[in-house]
Amino acid sequence: MTQRIAFLIRRLQFPRLLFLALLPVDPVKENYVRKVKNCIFSIAFPTPFKSRVRLVAVSKEVLEDILDLDLSVSKTDDFIQLVSGKKIVFGSIPLAHRYGGYQFGIWADQLGDGRAHLIGIYMNRQGEKWELQLKGSGKTPYSRNGDGRAVLRSSVREFLCSEAMHYLGIPTSRAASLVVSDDEVWRDQFYNGNITKERGAIVLRAAKSWFRIGSLEILAHYGELELLRTLLDFVIQEHFPSIDVKEPNRYVDLFSIVVSETAQLIALWMSVGFAHGVCNTDNFSLLSITIDYGPFGFMENYNPDYVPNTSDDERRYKIGNQANIGMFNLNKLLQALNPLLDPRQKQLAAQILEGYPVLYYTRFQKLFKAKLGLLGEREGDDDLIAFFLHLMEKTEADFTMTFRQLSEITQSQLLELNIPQQFWALKTVSEHKLFPAWVSQYLLRLKSNMNDSDSERRKRMTTANPRYVLKNWMAESAVQKAEKNDFSEVRLLQQVLRHPFQKHSAAEKAGYASPTPSWAKDLRVSCSS
Repeated sequence: MTQRIAFLIRRLQFPRLLFLALLPVDPVKENYVRKVKNCIFSIAFPTPFKSRVRLVAVSKEVLEDILDLDLSVSKTDDFIQLVSGKKIVFGSIPLAHRYGGYQFGIWADQLGDGRAHLIGIYMNRQGEKWELQLKGSGKTPYSRNGDGRAVLRSSVREFLCSEAMHYLGIPTSRAASLVVSDDEVWRDQFYNGNITKERGAIVLRAAKSWFRIGSLEILAHYGELELLRTLLDFVIQEHFPSIDVKEPNRYVDLFSIVVSETAQLIALWMSVGFAHGVCNTDNFSLLSITIDYGPFGFMENYNPDYVPNTSDDERRYKIGNQANIGMFNLNKLLQALNPLLDPRQKQLAAQILEGYPVLYYTRFQKLFKAKLGLLGEREGDDDLIAFFLHLMEKTEADFTMTFRQLSEITQSQLLELNIPQQFWALKTVSEHKLFPAWVSQYLLRLKSNMNDSDSERRKRMTTANPRYVLKNWMAESAVQKAEKNDFSEVRLLQQVLRHPFQKHSAAEKAGYASPTPSWAKDLRVSCSS
């Protein structure tokens, strides 16, 4: 084993050392699908692929900044065996997490890590703890009717989007590596009876914690209240240092932070046009980070009714409903906490939840003011934002590029109302009859920016409006090539999405800042992965 991999292993705090001493584990050791009670985790070992495994991509930043490893380690056989689940480090006891959740608004009972294995907790040289998890690594007691595998197309999307979101400044799990096998995995991608053969893949992903609202819900649902208290105190002690674990109101304090941070997270999603696709309570992190990338999508043409997930027949998780879903999920979190709260604490928590809409809207407004380059507080800012979004909706303008091009165009060009062709997305908006009225209001508002210049405005706005996001057509193009063993576009997107606010010649050549190509107009993504 290489010296650096050995270094990583020495620094790993395995679940046996950290979790087992504090949180109960399922006494049943056999790995078969079953109803699990009175525990937080089940022991479950990854199932190695039978065929050849190929390393498709690695995140240099995750390896170096989180795992204290040199990129060269990724070329070793030991690394590939570790990230594909073939080699379990001596002393490690991999775990699958038990949780439940509301899926599409309906209680789904036990869910859990059906194809993911927690292989260890790493403390890096900065003293940060990161939970390392393999996704797509085989069956667990929570696999239900699944095979425990993930396919290449969804794994490529998760790997790329995890890293893209990080560089957009949005709290997220990270992706360290992506491997693909030649093992056959059968999927009915769009649930229409068309079952096709795909290849299995595994992502090694990292997060400060994988605990989610559903982690608490399952315990409350089955009346396991002492275990619920134990888990909550563990989460507070490990991840919420501002809360005194001995404080009687600690669960209310925790709820207050989660409400605030959830409002911030969803406002950030909206600011880049990101739709998660499956905002079930089991996919909402207690640390308010973006987790469990499935049928997500970055909105292309501005449309509050945009739904990335073709499985969402009722359009429950359309992008314009994400803030409301946040409220729904937080209410379910409060229901899980309620058995541990006294009447006064319940009242306090209910008041905190009532404040969520204002918290969300305040964050949303702040982010969109930055996207428009507005400084200070002025009456009418809300109307100016809403007016612009209305024009974008009516003209079906590209969300990302309209804001980006507004960041790049000069005030004098706007004043002339003759938008150059290079600003194609903004030009689309300019075709609306009310565009001149909006421009007039916008330019007047910009004059009230204190100690500002047009060049400073543009410079500031280009740091708030990305030029590149992982649109579905870009991910699909990379996936189609990857399925033919051409991973060049995966690597190109990796490179581009590390710097989403900077112009990149290869990205321009690939059309990543151009209108959506005609072949991709009807792309669909589903929960099947």
